[in-house]
Amino acid sequence: MSQPLSVADYQATVAALLPAARTATLPLEECHGRVLAEDVTASVSLPPFDNSAMDGYAVRAADIAGASERSPVELPVAADIPAGRTDGPPLEPGTAHRIMTGAPMPDGADTVVKVEDTDGGTERVRLFATAEVGKSVRRAGEDVTVGDVALREGTLLGAAQLGLAAATGRAELAVKVGLRVLVLSTGSELVLPPEPLRHGQIYESNSIMLAAAMRALGCEVDVVRSVVDDVDTFLETLTKHAEDADLIVTSGGVSAGAYEVVKDALTSEGVRFTKVAMQPGGPQGCGTVNGTPIVTLPGNPVSVLVSYEVFLRPALLAALGHAHVDRPVVRARLLERLVAPEGKRQFRRGFYTPPVAAETGSVTGTVGPRGGPGSHLLAAFTQANCLIVLPEDVTEADEGAEVDVVLLS
Repeated sequence: MSQPLSVADYQATVAALLPAARTATLPLEECHGRVLAEDVTASVSLPPFDNSAMDGYAVRAADIAGASERSPVELPVAADIPAGRTDGPPLEPGTAHRIMTGAPMPDGADTVVKVEDTDGGTERVRLFATAEVGKSVRRAGEDVTVGDVALREGTLLGAAQLGLAAATGRAELAVKVGLRVLVLSTGSELVLPPEPLRHGQIYESNSIMLAAAMRALGCEVDVVRSVVDDVDTFLETLTKHAEDADLIVTSGGVSAGAYEVVKDALTSEGVRFTKVAMQPGGPQGCGTVNGTPIVTLPGNPVSVLVSYEVFLRPALLAALGHAHVDRPVVRARLLERLVAPEGKRQFRRGFYTPPVAAETGSVTGTVGPRGGPGSHLLAAFTQANCLIVLPEDVTEADEGAEVDVVLLS
């Protein structure tokens, strides 16, 4: 029997298998969470014109020299300049313009006195403070200059990035769009709710988990649930639904026993089935079917989710153009002793509590397992916020030992 692949080697195999995501031009409203596919060059400067940073009065600094509470300077108010006014007159020496935040500075004005330092007059205004040249003035182009690259290709688009794109005059952006993924869940024992269960049957859940996880990344997911353990039926279903898919993901039917329909159907098609040195999720397979990449996952639900986290999620994010594809990893102290099989990297569901340095003086958080190592214990996964990682050369970790923890939320 061949040696199991390492987790790192199989991660690289899956990552190399996935195609790069397609590019599409979408309205800004549909771009949140996507990766920018090309540079965004500013078509306008930001701000596009000198404007007031305060509600107040636009004046010449020289005209209010020496103004104070005891010795205010009084000026006639020659104009009102609300935000949005496009025809504001120039400021004549010895006058003031009442101005609002964001309104364009009038020609001739070089500073703004905030309204709190005045009596708020509308015909004439008394100013109780000086303001040096440039005070409370936002200069044209001080944020972005026309022609600058405002957003770089590869940027993950959040609220601030989309706001900047809109401010520079963009209504749509070229972005990476999610892969089209076909998910097939196999097993003659699988039943769809609300059909009542008979002895020996279980409700199908793997496709729901996988589809939800991949849709959260922006993938378009087509789901076929409960394909029976029959090679001809499986191949017929695969052919029928895979025509437009960029990636096929199956669950179940890849172990070493009988009735392993995915393995039986695809071994001759060029898909490689192997063991990975990990627990859970050891049986794996990947390759191509009629030119379409396929990743075949084991059938137990925890194995499916762990395999998704370790192999599929980072590969999908890389295909979508993300620069950072790995979950955060921190060190934590175990709250109880754990054991692991020799030669396998174990991923245990756990609950991580960050350190409270002011109370404990520690910079290391704590982590306790949720449920046992069994790959069928899905309820324990719902109580977990991390995966505890025990390396291949560790067979036991005592209470208080420090371990790596992959944060899931």
